[in-house]
Amino acid sequence: MGPQVLVPLSLFAMIFGIVYLIYSTRNRERLALIEKGVDASIFLNGRSKGGSVWKIFVVNLAFLLIGSGVGIFLALLITTYTSLNNGAVYPSIIFIMAGIGLLVGFKTAKDLDKEE
Repeated sequence: MGPQVLVPLSLFAMIFGIVYLIYSTRNRERLALIEKGVDASIFLNGRSKGGSVWKIFVVNLAFLLIGSGVGIFLALLITTYTSLNNGAVYPSIIFIMAGIGLLVGFKTAKDLDKEE
């Protein structure tokens, strides 16, 4: 059993362990609250706006991808019409435009959240 097999196995074990700890801890917290006599409706407070989470995720992902695409296009234009180094222009412009896209997505998601 070489290192080629150990890396995926350890990655799977780590992900399984994290998920197991999250669910077991959440279950223990809920059982402790129920034993104290707390109303079970507190578990449903975060789920009332479940649809907006996906809207916000999709909006942020869309603006991230748009920003990355515009960054690739701008980097292509810059490297075509200037003598700048391709290795420096592409990553920098892509990251700058992706960051701007995430910022615009955040502002848009904040406006969407206010509407609901």
